[in-house]
Amino acid sequence: MGDTLVYVYAIADATGIAELPAVEGVAGAPVRAITSGELAAMVSSVEAAEFGEEALRRNLEDLRWLERTARAHHAVVDAVARPGPAAPLRLATVYLTEDNVRSLLDEQNARFTAALARIRGRAEWGVKAFGAPQRVEEQADGAAAGPGTAYLMRRRTERDRAARSLAQAHEQAEQLHTSLARLAVASRAYPPQDPRLSGERDEMVLNAAYLVEEAAGPAVRELVDTWDVPGLRLQLTGPWAPYSFAGLDES
Repeated sequence: MGDTLVYVYAIADATGIAELPAVEGVAGAPVRAITSGELAAMVSSVEAAEFGEEALRRNLEDLRWLERTARAHHAVVDAVARPGPAAPLRLATVYLTEDNVRSLLDEQNARFTAALARIRGRAEWGVKAFGAPQRVEEQADGAAAGPGTAYLMRRRTERDRAARSLAQAHEQAEQLHTSLARLAVASRAYPPQDPRLSGERDEMVLNAAYLVEEAAGPAVRELVDTWDVPGLRLQLTGPWAPYSFAGLDES
């Protein structure tokens, strides 16, 4: 292994990369294109001491390193995707040499070409929904009960109300997902994120991505913005490069 490795961000149309994006790659390295036929791999050089197999295994457990690398990776993918379709590769995809990357483009030409055709003129939108607990009004008949009984009644009412509210949030989230899927070319529902990752206290009831024609983007935003349901809080992100639908990490 040499002192540097080749970090690959995304695959794009070679004809669409008239000018390289004005964006820095991982560790501030300049981005360049490696081409083969009609395909281009957007890459930069990285230090083997940081991205070699053992070093990478350690670094992927370092949350600060991971966040810094992920931000740089996404910035490159986002810049490449602006002029045309770009199929992102998994974070920290590295090859020993440029010849290895060209071999990848040649060997996977049909799959990469199909992936670019699938996402051309389309973008990814993400929607997360959270069940927000509803405020419980004081029960009038609790005043006649003793303090202990009133407390237990109040707690039972709170639990019942929270359970009903969460069930309604799940139902509304499923209805929203169905409506968004009708606007999309494809959709993917993911497991709810752990609260420690999402940073949210409310329970996540929807975590989905949608592949949407560029012309349908405003309709997606309008649907989410007007989906005003008590007990349901929504987060819309996008449009992004279609990480969930490029399929480059799948067999």
